Amino acid sequence: MNTILITVIVSFLVALILGLLLGFFKKMFSVPVDEKVAKVREVLPGANCGGCGYPGCDGFAAAVAAGEASADGCAAGGAETAKKVGEVMGLAVEAESKVVILACRGSKDAAKARGFYNGLKNCAAAHLAVNGTKMCQYGCIGFGDCVNACQFDALHLEEDGLPHVDYTKCTGCGMCVQACPMHLLSKVPVSRKGAVALCSNHTDNKPSVLKNCKVGCIKCGKCERNCPEKCLKLVNGIPEIDYAKCTSCGTCIEGCPTHVLKLVQNVIA
Repeated sequence: MNTILITVIVSFLVALILGLLLGFFKKMFSVPVDEKVAKVREVLPGANCGGCGYPGCDGFAAAVAAGEASADGCAAGGAETAKKVGEVMGLAVEAESKVVILACRGSKDAAKARGFYNGLKNCAAAHLAVNGTKMCQYGCIGFGDCVNACQFDALHLEEDGLPHVDYTKCTGCGMCVQACPMHLLSKVPVSRKGAVALCSNHTDNKPSVLKNCKVGCIKCGKCERNCPEKCLKLVNGIPEIDYAKCTSCGTCIEGCPTHVLKLVQNVIA
């Protein structure tokens, strides 16, 4: 009986001592937590997509609290999340949601293939190994690296061999932009109005464009010459638009022989 009682007392004392020691060491080695980090983390969507450039939402929250990241840096959360983060940080944030646009229409029917590709079905690998699978070396390879990178189910490879954006789901996080080895995807504000060129063929060999792709920009310059606002110029063979001047009149679109130019608002509608 005494043995049992002594055992209980000793066990209790050992537990008490260990508890006190744990409490002591926890307090001694504890890392101060910035309350702003926790508050910023609470208003983030929790997608952990990496579109902000930091390792998940925790990393972004810490960076914002430390003043190392902008309050509107969460692409997945968009403008609404940016405003909430700004409120936590005591900042007035004017943010706008963005989506992505694919600057290529070189589908299976429009763009000629080089031949049968027997390598790894990966855009980055095909680009590195054989500089793409199409005669147009600037076009979409079509193996879906961008689709695999999207964490919001907003990109899908269709039968035409091109990725199509579901604008009801796209958050503009930019992961697909980073994944595309051809740099064909770009982020644009959802409120953007004006023309956009859906081609990225910068080649100087104009005759080869139509030979390799029926819908490529043939560098005729008609859009630049006809623009009444003089807001469009050919830069490296691709029409670039000054959106501060563009009125969405559609003159360049109507005159484009290969229909490369479209209104942004119609593309992302």
